[in-house]
Amino acid sequence: MGERAEIEKPVVDAIREAIIRGEFVPNQRLVEADLSAQFAASRANVRIALLELANEGLVERVQNRGARVRAVSLEEAIEISEVRMVVESLCAEKAAERITDEEIGELKVLGKAMRKAVASGDVMGYSGLNQELHRRVREISGQHTAGQVLERLRAQSVRHQFRLAMRPGRPSVSLPEHLAIIDAICAHDPAAAAAAIRQHLSSVIEALREAEQA
Repeated sequence: MGERAEIEKPVVDAIREAIIRGEFVPNQRLVEADLSAQFAASRANVRIALLELANEGLVERVQNRGARVRAVSLEEAIEISEVRMVVESLCAEKAAERITDEEIGELKVLGKAMRKAVASGDVMGYSGLNQELHRRVREISGQHTAGQVLERLRAQSVRHQFRLAMRPGRPSVSLPEHLAIIDAICAHDPAAAAAAIRQHLSSVIEALREAEQA
């Protein structure tokens, strides 16, 4: 079993990353023969990878038609954000309790980089820093199970997040929310850290609804 996982994991990662980057679009058919050629993998390993990605919610199996990229609706993206709000609040609380002086310095550097990216209009750079901040908070919290759940949720809603990140004016709205998260965690204030996460994700949900109506 361990050997099979060793063979299939690169294929799973490659297809997952292609979906997250938008190389495969929602509802696009994923043909085993094409994927096998594209990723230099056997049909058997591609089939196993697609089953794993179906379990993650990135792919769906269609009877008699193989697999396709699963489309995530606005309603589901909002539900995902609501679940994130609960789980990331826990991570923020634990991060505020556990954070070291070295990690405080790291988060403050991230905060400065985020300010600089917004000031210079570097939307893509800011989006990457945004993801890095959320990832580091999860890691600092030490909540490994929560981290796995959040990574899966992030992958499922990544297209909605990308569309939101590209919306004019959004970075200047989310920047103070992210800085509030950093400040609370660095101050070892679990309650404030959890509240800052909830405020940020409430804002995300509101912006998702507005973006859909635009």
